[in-house]
Amino acid sequence: MKNLLISVQAVLSTTPARWLKLAETVPNDLLSRSPIEKEWSALECLQHLIDTEQSVFPVRVKAFLAGKDFPNFDPDAQGGKPDQKQSASALASEFASLRAGSLEILSKVTSSDLTRTAHHSTLGLVSLEELLHEWAGHDLMHTVQAERALLQPFIAGVGPWRSYFKDHDVEAHS
Repeated sequence: MKNLLISVQAVLSTTPARWLKLAETVPNDLLSRSPIEKEWSALECLQHLIDTEQSVFPVRVKAFLAGKDFPNFDPDAQGGKPDQKQSASALASEFASLRAGSLEILSKVTSSDLTRTAHHSTLGLVSLEELLHEWAGHDLMHTVQAERALLQPFIAGVGPWRSYFKDHDVEAHS
């Protein structure tokens, strides 16, 4: 990757718009549907992204820039569940607002900052460069996970075309 900062900012800046459009257009019952037991729905993926915008990635970038270490984040213990009273659009708007603040923090990172290191309580010594790779990958992973959850009821209804979806069919992998 030629310029990590540009690439990470590009990925991170696209995610809110994707969520805002999904929340605006996709029915809530589809967004809140878990693909299989113990796997997150699209809304649970969105809530997790909100949690990490509040408690993980921008906090860690600030820690790196301040020369401080940081603790592990356990999404099962420290993450929230989507508020059933809050609309998908409200969740997506909250995420977009948080991400705008995160992008502002990220805009202060320079290429020379990428070699900064900090101690992660579980992983040990990590670099800011590694964290930025993880942040962009995390965004894409949970976007794919959410879209995979949205895909399942359509896969179930394709009849003879189901084999075309084998890589994405959670029933085929469970």
